[in-house]
Amino acid sequence: MSVDGWHTLLVLGGIRSGKSEFAESLVADAPTVRYVATAPAGDPEDTEWATRLAAHRARRPGSWSTEETAADPGRLVEVIAAAGPNETLLVDDLGGWVTVLLDPAHQPADDTATIAELAGAVRSSTARLVLVSPEVGLSLVPTTPLGRAFTDALGATNRAVADACDAVALVVAGQTAWLKPATPAPAHAVPPAATSPEAEPGRATTPRTDRGHAPAPWAGAPEATPAQTAAPETAPSRTTSGRADFGAGDVTLPEVLTPAAAPVPAPAAHDSSSTGDWAAPTMALPMIATGLVIQPGMELPMPDDYTGPQAVDRLATLDIPGAGLGVLEQVVGFAAATQGTSTPRPWDSVRVLLIQGDHEGGASAGATPGESARRARQARAGRGALARLAAENRAGLQIVEAPVSAPMEDGPALPADEVEAALRYGWRLAEQAADAGVQLLVLAACGAGAEAAAAAVLAATAGAEPPTVLGRVITEQGEIDDTAWMVRCAAVRDALHRTRRSAREAKDVLAELGGGDIALATGVLLGATARKVPVLLDGPVGTAAAMVSRDLAGQARHWCLLPDHGGRPGVRLAADVLGLTPLVDLRLDLGEGATALAALPLLRSALTLAATLPVHPSLGGPGDSDTDDVVGDRTSPGIGEPTGDDDWTGGGAEPDFTEPEPAGPGPTTIGSDEPVFPGRRAD
Repeated sequence: MSVDGWHTLLVLGGIRSGKSEFAESLVADAPTVRYVATAPAGDPEDTEWATRLAAHRARRPGSWSTEETAADPGRLVEVIAAAGPNETLLVDDLGGWVTVLLDPAHQPADDTATIAELAGAVRSSTARLVLVSPEVGLSLVPTTPLGRAFTDALGATNRAVADACDAVALVVAGQTAWLKPATPAPAHAVPPAATSPEAEPGRATTPRTDRGHAPAPWAGAPEATPAQTAAPETAPSRTTSGRADFGAGDVTLPEVLTPAAAPVPAPAAHDSSSTGDWAAPTMALPMIATGLVIQPGMELPMPDDYTGPQAVDRLATLDIPGAGLGVLEQVVGFAAATQGTSTPRPWDSVRVLLIQGDHEGGASAGATPGESARRARQARAGRGALARLAAENRAGLQIVEAPVSAPMEDGPALPADEVEAALRYGWRLAEQAADAGVQLLVLAACGAGAEAAAAAVLAATAGAEPPTVLGRVITEQGEIDDTAWMVRCAAVRDALHRTRRSAREAKDVLAELGGGDIALATGVLLGATARKVPVLLDGPVGTAAAMVSRDLAGQARHWCLLPDHGGRPGVRLAADVLGLTPLVDLRLDLGEGATALAALPLLRSALTLAATLPVHPSLGGPGDSDTDDVVGDRTSPGIGEPTGDDDWTGGGAEPDFTEPEPAGPGPTTIGSDEPVFPGRRAD
């Protein structure tokens, strides 16, 4: 992660716009830079082109190294994928790469797959990476087939790489405009703890990019109410339209139901990854009279770039009798990066946020009226799959009621002011959890029509076709309801047609299509990112919120982990766009959030092994010592200790051991032949 808040950046610009000079200035402070040149050599008689290339070479410092990739378009993907976290790469430019990609010498080839491979390498890159690309989409459509093929391929490349990068800048006439995120404000000193944004009018509307520990945006947020105190739960007030009003006065956050848990030993004094450090405040965001301002381009923290790879590399040195943890290595790397230590600890304090919010209209076709409210009451009473799994994992459970969303095919699903209030309310929920020492949030949801709303969000943000991301409708009797599925598809189609000329900004998508539950979930993800609390996603609402949150703060997706896609096509697509790799394929269908809780013990086990196993003796770890148990040693109990009156001390023949009785239910032999299993009669 660079001090500017990004580690992958795409610089766009027209011809002679100054894009290359701007990109070079961004990496000028790096001790070494690998310059990746993609353009082919060109015609030797084209002196003007040779002059351009010479000007580029003349600007490069002597400490930079140059690598040519014009011979093979796949070489650029290999260079980016192989770059380490301590390297800085400058790729100039993607227009030359597309030229090589379309060269007849490299055809036939799947250009779309190659572009996707490039975007995937950029998304997973651990190096500081700057890519330069010409923006040709503002010109007229070329009149030649070759020209159209080039502009189409370059446009697709720019879109894919921009989506994969943390930041995107557009250079026009030497002037830079930040597209993703907005222009970062210059760093400045962190104010003292007693200073609040309200006390400094001059700073009230200025985004803050402090990397230190600043006061929480709202110091007076109410603490979570333990279930043992049985404090009365105050739900959000209801407006005349039937929606929850999150913005009216001081809204009491929902009660947190916490099952009894065994005491957790305190971390060692030297352990810098203590619970308090995980959730420490990281920044102060702009405030106005009505509260926190959530806006595009917010500069939120990123996980540690170095501790994640270090933790994964450390696994290869552990004394493990086998090939290792397999795909669970991703869990270790994720936990290490989010905790800021190469020896991450299992998450002890976990909270489940169950968001209950219905969608009216065709989105809820086939849903049983009142079913989501019944599920929420069931969870509040400690019954049902989600509550039982939360108790099994010693996790707190907080049920949150979201505003009811209007039919999206007829008009906006939620008014703009309620979208703002829902975002702030979700942020406050994450703040409350962080203040209570929660180390991991699990985002759960239940609501009629939620999957259709999530499909509409995916279609608007990722360009997906609604039928491909909308799962089948299953009735309470376990039957497939194709008629309800078609009604849901029609509702999403009509909503997208209605909003075809509307802006596709994050808040616009939430207002027109997403509704209250997805808006609230988006606020939770942003608040958790600001407080460095990782989040387990599980289902369409959580992944749709992650898609929206990337346009408000691109860092949010890096704090999310997806245990399983659950067989849902929309979740699979969102995971691919967000760069999240599902860890398991359980195909459980227990409601959004339950699969994450079912997989949580496995994730904790992987972290326990990574934190407690010693280094292998061949690599300098502890080995057998003289004080270890020895067969026949009567001074200490251990392997080989005789039992009863046996005087054997390891010398002579080893005594015979009698097979013990079965420890539990199993086949019982009757007579000499036939085994009888428990529950069956011998006759």
